[in-house]
Amino acid sequence: METIHSFTIDHDEHGEGFYLSTDVSGIQTYDLRFVYPNSGDYLPSPVMHTIEHLLATVMRNSKKSEDVVYFGPMGCRTGFYLLLKNSTLTEARELTKESIKISLTLNTVPGAEKKQCGNYLEHDLEGAKVALAKYLAILEKIA
Repeated sequence: METIHSFTIDHDEHGEGFYLSTDVSGIQTYDLRFVYPNSGDYLPSPVMHTIEHLLATVMRNSKKSEDVVYFGPMGCRTGFYLLLKNSTLTEARELTKESIKISLTLNTVPGAEKKQCGNYLEHDLEGAKVALAKYLAILEKIA
């Protein structure tokens, strides 16, 4: 089988940050790398789960809601994928920063009730806010 694109990225060179991974047929895939790959420091599953609920909800309620295709976790637990339609790197990064700022103000996890979520007991709002604040600081350093 052919190697898929995400496995061709040099993870020694692709550390914390915000990257355009692919741009195919008007859909851009962005890698939101919260922690450095293969460092032994990974996002805990409850934190990732909560970030997914927070950012997916906020982004799908933003002014760019029509362009949001998908937001979800990387299996390696180092970050998330954001898929947008017709979006520049700057627009995507700004949407992410704005969405994080809103997420940091929330006191409950959207969609975290038993009828809404397949693993509703595995959330960590405070841990998610710590990880989001750290990632926002990384984004703020990027021009």
